[in-house]
Amino acid sequence: MFRIIFHILFIITAALASLGIGLSLRLRKNKGTKTFSPLLYFQVFIFTFGFYGVWGQVFIKSFFESYISGEILTRFSNISLFMGLPFLVFAWMMLIQFSFALSGGRTVKWFIPGFLTANFSILFTLGYIIAARDIKEPLELTKHYYIFFSILYSLAASGIIFFTSQKNSVISSDNRKLISLILPLITLLQCSVLVFYNTETWLAGIFIFIFFSGSVFLPFYLSYCTVMKDQQTVGAMILSFEDFCSKYDISPRESDIIREICNGLSNKEISERLFISLQTVKDHTHRIYIKTNVRSRVQLINLVKDIKIIYPS
Repeated sequence: MFRIIFHILFIITAALASLGIGLSLRLRKNKGTKTFSPLLYFQVFIFTFGFYGVWGQVFIKSFFESYISGEILTRFSNISLFMGLPFLVFAWMMLIQFSFALSGGRTVKWFIPGFLTANFSILFTLGYIIAARDIKEPLELTKHYYIFFSILYSLAASGIIFFTSQKNSVISSDNRKLISLILPLITLLQCSVLVFYNTETWLAGIFIFIFFSGSVFLPFYLSYCTVMKDQQTVGAMILSFEDFCSKYDISPRESDIIREICNGLSNKEISERLFISLQTVKDHTHRIYIKTNVRSRVQLINLVKDIKIIYPS
């Protein structure tokens, strides 16, 4: 029974990883690489750890349990988990960088080398303690390491997003406050499951689901629950209408519809003016929303207003 459940869970987590990376790619393309590249790298590293460090434990125990003795299997599993921790370190670093970028701040020049030096020193010390003292339950030590630093860095990212109030932030103050609240709550939920986990299969399944679904929160929320300015347009960048259409891959017919939407026409009025069916207008409008990452006419008009498009005379 558990084997079937875990097969389904693997498919779900693979879909969640694809969703998170896909949404991050779209955000980076539509809203600017400077802000959303760290989010994309965070997604890549966190899901790499998820499949290598977390799912790897499940695969090792599932496929090799019948062929390898218990002690060797445990040692092999622990080594595999420890080797996946560097991906987690890079994910945490990208989360901190993204928090600064999202709120409009900047990391100092020495942040990356300092962060990596400090965290890999901690990893080296952790590995040395496990090897030198021949700890019988290294999984417990690794678990406490994950819990402590996951909470630490999620709180750090939350604090950066909440307290770094910059005029050139790509999201509103209310959105920042909500993200800064939900982000540590997701981490606390993950860690609360780990606190009680020992060898219970059902708890492992719950942790895996929360880990993957929680990791998708940022790109999903930013894609569907916020209204953002393009990073390039925060400084009131002026674009020609042709540049705007090229930037968002807008077709000629879609550009006509955008003009009429900005002129305040309804779908029916647009269909009559352009001599196309009402359903065609709705279909084009839906594609425009997807391409420009907005969810309504008001957001589309605000996007055009923020970019200060120059229409051809």
